[in-house]
Amino acid sequence: MSLLKLSVLDQSPIHDDKEPKEGLFDTIKLAISCEQSGYYRYWCAEHHDTPGYASANPEIMVSSVANATSKIRVGSGGVMLNHYSSFKIAETFNTLSALHNNRIDLGIGRASGANFLAARALHNSNSGDYTQKAYELINYLDDKVPSDDYFHGVNLSPKGVNSTPVYLLGSSDGSSVLAGRLGAGFCLALFIGTHNRPTEIMDSYRNNFTPSKNFEKPKAMIAVACICANTKEEAIELASSHTYWKVQAFRHPTRDTFQNPKNVKKLYEKLSFEDKAYYHETLNSMILGTPAQCKEQIEKLAKEYDVDEVMIVNVTYSFKKRKESYELLAKEFTLEK
Repeated sequence: MSLLKLSVLDQSPIHDDKEPKEGLFDTIKLAISCEQSGYYRYWCAEHHDTPGYASANPEIMVSSVANATSKIRVGSGGVMLNHYSSFKIAETFNTLSALHNNRIDLGIGRASGANFLAARALHNSNSGDYTQKAYELINYLDDKVPSDDYFHGVNLSPKGVNSTPVYLLGSSDGSSVLAGRLGAGFCLALFIGTHNRPTEIMDSYRNNFTPSKNFEKPKAMIAVACICANTKEEAIELASSHTYWKVQAFRHPTRDTFQNPKNVKKLYEKLSFEDKAYYHETLNSMILGTPAQCKEQIEKLAKEYDVDEVMIVNVTYSFKKRKESYELLAKEFTLEK
């Protein structure tokens, strides 16, 4: 039995050239499978007007996944707080916690999760400073709005619900320091980009940590891109769809649906030298291989960053292969069911 917890961060990709809405239903199917396999928590991501991804509303997906499961922790990974009223998000997740016996997590981030036009459409008069909003959010959830604050005395509905734990997702020490000062959990997103994320980021989280209602001590996790298959060659082929998507999205930018790996082989040949270099840089940032090879690399990273939980991000063209990847990994780790 593995002492390391494995969890899932689901970006709700649209599989197999299906209708976009089917990505939402695949998320629910995958969550049920991952609960049965022994994964500890399941987080739903937020993307707006992004071809290839189906979910713009993690709070709705959290509710749907929680309704379809019974014991796995369910949360957002994450709500892009800069777009919204912190009080509204606090109310939403307070309600989810009430409905689902306090097995709800609230992961937040500062990225837009959207293209330029969608980000502009989301912004309103309530949009403001992320750091301030994060403090407000936790104060609402913990019922600790300062006495000199204008909103002191406002209450979340329904009353009497345990505070929902908040996690910050980030890929830099800016997020880790803030998470520590907030007394929140912190998830280091190693799957975002290809830049170096030194272990000092985790040190800055722990060194700045202040105990809070939900966390008496630091709770750090890492999130990694990982595809597991019967052979490493197959895993690399499965990873090609998302890798090619990232080349188009981050180097041009052209966002499209995910391509069948067979099509990617042809499309790859048309890429420029620079695009091919980024393709391989992206591919090399993922954990790809057999169950044993993936387990070895995940455990190595967990030890390096000194964490007891790893979130697995997995995007493939085929839903069947994606589901199998999570199943193979869970079996290799002999997760507790």
